[in-house]
Amino acid sequence: MSPSLEKWIEECASLTKPDQIYWCDGSEEEAHRLIEIGMYKEKINDNPVFSELNHKLWPSSYLHRSHPTDVARTEHLTFVCHSDKENAGPNNNWMDPREAKELLRKLSDGCMKGRTMYVLPYIMGHPDSPYSRVCVQVTDNSYVAASMRIMTRMGKIALEKLGDGGDFVRGIHSVGDFDPNKRFIMHFPDENLVWSIGSGYGGNALLGKKCFSLRIASWLGLKEDWLAEHMIIIGVEDPDGNITYIAAAFPSACGKTNLAMLRSTLPGYKVWTIGDDIAWLNIGPDGRLYAINPETGFFGVAPGTSMKTNPNMMETLKAGTFYPTLFTNTALNVDTNEPWWEGMDGPVPENILDWQGRKWDKTGGNTAAHPNSRFTVSISQCPTLSPEFDNPQGVPISAIIFGSRRSRLLPLVYESFSWSHGVFCGARMGSETTAAAIHQTGKLRRDPMAMIPFCGYNMGDYFAHWLNMGRKLSNPPKIFGVNWFRLDEDGRFLWPGFGENMRVLKWIIDRINNNVKAKESPVGLLPYIEDLELSGLNISRENMEKLFKIDNDEWKLELEDVRSFFNQFGEKLPQEIWDEFKKLESQL
Repeated sequence: MSPSLEKWIEECASLTKPDQIYWCDGSEEEAHRLIEIGMYKEKINDNPVFSELNHKLWPSSYLHRSHPTDVARTEHLTFVCHSDKENAGPNNNWMDPREAKELLRKLSDGCMKGRTMYVLPYIMGHPDSPYSRVCVQVTDNSYVAASMRIMTRMGKIALEKLGDGGDFVRGIHSVGDFDPNKRFIMHFPDENLVWSIGSGYGGNALLGKKCFSLRIASWLGLKEDWLAEHMIIIGVEDPDGNITYIAAAFPSACGKTNLAMLRSTLPGYKVWTIGDDIAWLNIGPDGRLYAINPETGFFGVAPGTSMKTNPNMMETLKAGTFYPTLFTNTALNVDTNEPWWEGMDGPVPENILDWQGRKWDKTGGNTAAHPNSRFTVSISQCPTLSPEFDNPQGVPISAIIFGSRRSRLLPLVYESFSWSHGVFCGARMGSETTAAAIHQTGKLRRDPMAMIPFCGYNMGDYFAHWLNMGRKLSNPPKIFGVNWFRLDEDGRFLWPGFGENMRVLKWIIDRINNNVKAKESPVGLLPYIEDLELSGLNISRENMEKLFKIDNDEWKLELEDVRSFFNQFGEKLPQEIWDEFKKLESQL
């Protein structure tokens, strides 16, 4: 056992004062024990932490209802505490590290009285990977402990990798009393420390996820020449058996999990899933960009998930292994004891309890499942899991996709002119917002590389880091943009999406392999419509042309908003980004 780890756990216990300390070993027996503790010994808002669901229809599945005030990331209470405020940048809330720790110590003093402190040793990434990291989190919540076992490689394997050393990422978590006024998620990048109190929601409490794997890891990547990104990783197999690996960034709840597990409508094409949320991108010995998924599970948005939109995920949720599957803030079909959410297959059940356990009136105007209700499930259950998932070196990335949810403006797909132009395209990304964070749904929000809530340092430096990475790659991936969400004049989607998105992926792969040409537009290289595989698709030529229409006046308004966004980074914004901005401005 690492002396540094033992000393740190003693310090955490001395501050938080739990009744007992439990070291998690990651075993199957322990997984059941954590669920039983949550069913019979722990409560949240007078509800048990877990309720058993119908295991005949949903094997090993349990329902969790969070505190009503604790249903999403709380970005206004999330801080990045660099010693130098400028390192945090305008994209982050900042607090002086000494002030932050003083505040947290007061809130954490005795916060685990009457509870168990669970010690969660875990690894992000494959244990044999040169890119993996050992982490340890303490928590007082069985839901968090059970979730971390699904999402990470947790237990003895992490302690063995750490050995006697002291190089591990530290995470302190307590739900406290769920008071939103005492809720903070604090990051200390220079100390590899995350400290969270007052929330049990995944993004605020599963500290290996957004907190370490993106906010802290992005800072490590800046210092060590790699990238920690909010991206899916997929392998696209063509009819000849060739596999092209792609990383793609989408804001939360904008279809990235659907794409990560896409079931192709094109004969002979298949998507292999490596990850649906986080990619660590490193320069390999051959000068190419390689990606690993540091996680081992899915923490996905339930509403809208169905056999139509994501059949592979529905099969994953019903596969059943020795890992439990957790549903958070979904509704409950009382008659069958099944989870239910809006967008699910089949008719709406008659007898439903909403996400807070109240009888639901379908005519009342409220959704039964919370719009940000979630499932937590092991990636091992995924029917499309790539054989390369456990490759310690990762997979070579040939394309990077930046996706946005825009009802107008952006074409269905475009290719950047160069690496620097692709970074500019990622830097100006904007998307119409969803329910994954607390803000107004449907409002346009600038979200560069889908990282605005997750970049652990000044985004001006982040853009420069992307540009520097491109210069160090001997064969950089091509960069593309996609937008599945463009609407016609009547507010209907022009593109069918879901499995049909394989047609767009095929064009991207054709461009990687120089099999088709493209035409220039001010915003990037666009397909010739005849080069898109559209056979069997019921969409008119007129609507296809609308999907690629570039409205110069709309783009001029867009650039004014982009200029305002870029200006906040001052001298930190790289000149190459402004150069690309001016090129687009002049072409319009």
